[in-house]
Amino acid sequence: MNHAKINPVPIALISPGSLLMALLLFFLQSCNADVHEEKHVLFIAGAPSHGFGNHEHLGGNTLLAETIEQAGVGVQTTVISGWPDDESIFDEIDAVVIYSNGGPGHPIMDHLDSFQHVMDRGVGFVTLHYAVEVPPGEPGNRFLEWQGGYFETHWSVNPFWTANFTNYPDHPINNGVEPFSIRDEWYYHMRFREGMENVTPILTDLPPEESLVRDDGPHSNNPYVRKAVLENEEEQHVAWAYERPNGGRSFGFTGGHYHWNWGHDQFRRVVANAIVWSSGADVPSNGLQFEPINVLQLAELTDDPIPDDWDYQPIQDMLDEANGRTTELP
Repeated sequence: MNHAKINPVPIALISPGSLLMALLLFFLQSCNADVHEEKHVLFIAGAPSHGFGNHEHLGGNTLLAETIEQAGVGVQTTVISGWPDDESIFDEIDAVVIYSNGGPGHPIMDHLDSFQHVMDRGVGFVTLHYAVEVPPGEPGNRFLEWQGGYFETHWSVNPFWTANFTNYPDHPINNGVEPFSIRDEWYYHMRFREGMENVTPILTDLPPEESLVRDDGPHSNNPYVRKAVLENEEEQHVAWAYERPNGGRSFGFTGGHYHWNWGHDQFRRVVANAIVWSSGADVPSNGLQFEPINVLQLAELTDDPIPDDWDYQPIQDMLDEANGRTTELP
């Protein structure tokens, strides 16, 4: 981890009248040294699992890491595939991002006890899409402690639907994020801490009735979610921030099934903002700024071969409409 360098003023060269000012300057530099310390985020990517263009864990992490580095906000990044063999890597990390499959196969499942020590140090914690799900019981309780909420089977659901985000709370994660609408596999009806203690909803919408047409199952539907959404019309939080009692910051984000959605400026900005915030760094008032990415560039960040008959133009048209620009592809 990089620390701010303090350059001492050579006392011998200072006139008596300037000595007090020099000492004061040195004191202020010392006090502010850690303020400018660069943060370090570790991205852990899961293995390929859902085919071309879906659950592109490594590619999505790589793009988010590049987005944050490009923004120049004092955050460096490291991207790895799978759980680290040497867990000492966590010693110099300010936030951990996991983008992977979840449930019993979640990469954290064999490391709950060791990761508890990481969380006890106040390290930021971010999970994306399927990585918000762990089995109920001890893993679920750990996630309630670590990030304030998680996907609980037979309580939460994972339908595909178009969410519309129009109202945002006053929170650094939403800096520069404009209202947007996007289709994804937005999980909802998360299991949150009692009374939403220290949890701030970031993205919220009322899912449509069509999102609850499947039969009951561990991920598909259940009486609790039907009552909440269809009867009580309770809006559902699909992204949230959590501030832990020890000062650690966490973020859960249920979107991210479609790899192409990372080309949506607002979709990418809210997640990149959240990762920076989780690391303890400041999010600019206008949010992270970055270069746009087109569908062909996104396709280069996939684990599976690009199909010969792949028609990429409709995806680019969708991104252009969402981002309000026209992209010329080769």
